[in-house]
Amino acid sequence: MTKFFTRDKTLYQRFFIMTLTIALQNVIVTGVNLADNIMIGAYNQTSMSGIALVNQIQYLLHMVIMGAGEGIIIISSRYWGKRDIEGIKKVASVGMRVAVVCAMLLWLVVFLFPSHVLRLFTPETAVIAEGAKYARIVCFSYPLFAATTVLLATMRSVETVKIGFYVSLTAMFTNVILNYLLIYGIGIFPELGGRGAAIATVAARGAELIVVLVYVGFIDKKLKLRPGDYFAFNRDVAVTYAKISLPLIASSAIWGVAQGTQAGILGRLGEETIAANSIAATVFQIISVVIYGSASATSVIIGKTLGEGKQAYIKEYTRTLQVLYIGLGLLTGTALFLFKDFIIGFYNITPETYKLALQFMTVSSVTVVGTAYQMACLTGIARGGGDTKIILINDSIHMWLIVIPISALAAFIFEASPVIVYICLKSDQILKCGVAAYWINSYRWIKKI
Repeated sequence: MTKFFTRDKTLYQRFFIMTLTIALQNVIVTGVNLADNIMIGAYNQTSMSGIALVNQIQYLLHMVIMGAGEGIIIISSRYWGKRDIEGIKKVASVGMRVAVVCAMLLWLVVFLFPSHVLRLFTPETAVIAEGAKYARIVCFSYPLFAATTVLLATMRSVETVKIGFYVSLTAMFTNVILNYLLIYGIGIFPELGGRGAAIATVAARGAELIVVLVYVGFIDKKLKLRPGDYFAFNRDVAVTYAKISLPLIASSAIWGVAQGTQAGILGRLGEETIAANSIAATVFQIISVVIYGSASATSVIIGKTLGEGKQAYIKEYTRTLQVLYIGLGLLTGTALFLFKDFIIGFYNITPETYKLALQFMTVSSVTVVGTAYQMACLTGIARGGGDTKIILINDSIHMWLIVIPISALAAFIFEASPVIVYICLKSDQILKCGVAAYWINSYRWIKKI
């Protein structure tokens, strides 16, 4: 009789250890964003709104770079199952080139045309002016972030996840301390407001890159990466990487553009809506870290299991993981609902912004259950199995044919309230669950790499 839940204790051990370690790393990263958000929000709501829009640009970069990193994880975790170290190094070299080039291109656009880019999100001139000051400085963090992300993805593909925690801890202390000194002008430091927050972010990205370089160069014993490994190029590996990663990068870019489009829709509903969305998005990120950690952990586990040739375990692993995802979603939604009032209390915002932020987070506390299931299934199980096209197809259809058109109609034709528009924008998190359930349980996502 086929087991529904696996009795393989190593799955639970590996899943929860990796999930919690990655979640702890992410909670620090998003905690830094929350501290940024609170500090600049207490300083000036207009500055916070401007920075929130710049963060939409950074989110696009984040998604693209994460796509490049996920490509490394998917391929390298298979190599790790076979203990093919040289193969992992070749994949890491290709992934690094892709990530750094993407980061440099976005840096160039944001540095030269910050105001033009921000006008895509809002017509508010005061918000654009504040955002442009921040953007022209913070864009220097983009290539630093790209290099760090690729190095951490390479480490994660061989089940080395603790370094991510130390990297994030370094970023947290650097960012929070410099934020406090430079935003408000403490002691000998000048009061720079949003520009101070940007300088703190660049310094934090530089510090975390130094930490990961020290670890990779002098402490890691699994891969023993050296600078020369990143100058080597293997055409066959590049072709394999392109086959796996291009759909990932495309789907991540489409998702990032879609999130920017959503911010643009909300941005035309007023400064209070921009600020409320910024708060809700930041709080959601810090509450949902376990969900994203579970997806990352799953991708490595599934990829390594297939690389080891243990296909017999896949079905029972898949059924077990789906139940775990739903449980994590329910816990996350409950936490978000219970703590939303407490967190918003830290902000110095208008009553209208406060009310909207509460409403937005109430909606998110429901939709996060869908996020926990469908996102982890598709970006964890399916990607780990080598299927990267389903996410591209699924996201494109739901986002561009359903969510964006309905939300735009609600906002600009029917002039619905911001909370109704927000519900429309988050509806895909529930709609995607049906596709995820069908596809994952069909096992058509298992691909040969």
